[in-house]
Amino acid sequence: MIATLHIKNIGIIEDLSVDLNKGLNVLTGETGAGKTLIIDSLNIISGGRFSKEMIRKGENNSFVELCMYEPNSLDAEDGNIIISREINSNGKNMCKINGRMVTVSELKDFMRKYIEIHGQNDNQNLLDSKEHLKYLDGFCGDSIKEIKEKYLNNYLEYKKIVKELKENFGDEKEKQRKLDLLQYQVDEIDNANLKKAEDEELEEKRKIMQNSEKIVENLSKAEGLIENGGIDSISTSIRALEKIEGIDEKYEKVSCSLKSIYYELQEISRDITGYKDDIYFDEEERNYIEDRLDLIHTLKRKYGNTIEEILEYKESIEKEIGHIENLDEINQKLKNRKREIENELLSLGKKLHDIRKEKSQELIEKINQELVDLEMKNAKINIHVDFLENEYLKTGMDNVNLYIATNVGEEEKELSKIASGGEMSRTMLAIKKVLADFDNMPVLIFDEIDTGISGKAARAVAVKLKAISEKHQVLCISHLPNIAAMADHNYYISKDIVEERTKTKIKVLKENEVIEEIARISSGEINEATLKYAKELRNKKAS
Repeated sequence: MIATLHIKNIGIIEDLSVDLNKGLNVLTGETGAGKTLIIDSLNIISGGRFSKEMIRKGENNSFVELCMYEPNSLDAEDGNIIISREINSNGKNMCKINGRMVTVSELKDFMRKYIEIHGQNDNQNLLDSKEHLKYLDGFCGDSIKEIKEKYLNNYLEYKKIVKELKENFGDEKEKQRKLDLLQYQVDEIDNANLKKAEDEELEEKRKIMQNSEKIVENLSKAEGLIENGGIDSISTSIRALEKIEGIDEKYEKVSCSLKSIYYELQEISRDITGYKDDIYFDEEERNYIEDRLDLIHTLKRKYGNTIEEILEYKESIEKEIGHIENLDEINQKLKNRKREIENELLSLGKKLHDIRKEKSQELIEKINQELVDLEMKNAKINIHVDFLENEYLKTGMDNVNLYIATNVGEEEKELSKIASGGEMSRTMLAIKKVLADFDNMPVLIFDEIDTGISGKAARAVAVKLKAISEKHQVLCISHLPNIAAMADHNYYISKDIVEERTKTKIKVLKENEVIEEIARISSGEINEATLKYAKELRNKKAS
């Protein structure tokens, strides 16, 4: 149930908080005071659409927060679920569930388990034929639970096989096209005759060939300087030191060091000569290297960033070719299993259909009886349960639709084709009353469900709302004294002008204030007669 609702900066609501209770909560008040804005706020926190025009004038954002008490819910922390949604004037949303940020879509999916909103022009679930099957199955209860589970398990396997067959190229042309493409890729890589690290070796050769003239020039210069200047000078220096190395040990050490440098310099000179002799320029070889590197680059662009990745890709597509070539046997097994599951789905689908067909008659009788109580004595609800031959749906093989004839002699029409808002509201209330024992929806919200009804019908609607509130928390905006009198908790919505700004207020009414409010909405004024009438209505609730 909703424990607390907090709304900020929506329309004329500046900052409003209200604690709600179990049972039937009825909101009444002045026209234009903001009653509908409260329902709009509940729709926003349930993931509904929001218009920037709803943000209070002069503010940059709107905020709605909800605390629900659901002690048996897996979503609850210590029995509480905290949901919030902040919307900025730039259109950005920030939605949270128990402090965790979620998308608007995730918020909507989450809240649909807890709150169902019914408005005069917004009986979403009742108008949605997809929901009619849920109503019927909820009424069927345990009688179809096991069959539905078996059907669903088979359906999931069936969809998996259909998907696998599609991916396995059940179409022969598509299969051959794929094989041709893969074989072309294998041949292209094979014909390249790639070797690991080949591209690195080719790049090194190309670099040397591109700089051969520069390399030879500088190697020759270094060779000439060493041979013509360096080595001869060191040789002369060594002969000079040899003449005095016997005089003192230190001269001998210098002579030895110089000799080592002489031999090392000779070795370096020979290396430079060898490097120079290795340098050559071959136009044909250069063209080969360039062509080879271009080919490797093309293959890298298609199949991988390195030669190793290209070769790994080739191995993977060779395996895929082998898999596709052996698909005939695999696909045949899948097709055989698919036929088996289709037979099982057909059998289970017919069982579901028979139970639904039988239970629909019982549900029709109960709803029609509720319609009689709601002063729609000539209205008749009918439920069409149509079997869909060879069409497998997640829920079975049935299409379920609610139909209604509102007057004697009229042709029945789909429920969504009803013209009268009052009839729609009472029809929805009748269905909710019948399904109250099966419906697990914690909170039901009714926005002006009393529009278009009065007299006995108003009294009947009030009684039904009270009955539903025994198993659900019900929040209802109403203008009818009968419904206000039936409430467990009454709230008065009003508006004040403060500093030239209008803002909404909400007040929980005490018993004497409830009587006065019933008197006010019954005739527009409070006097002895209307107060007496209000007390009588309140006494009927107690009885």
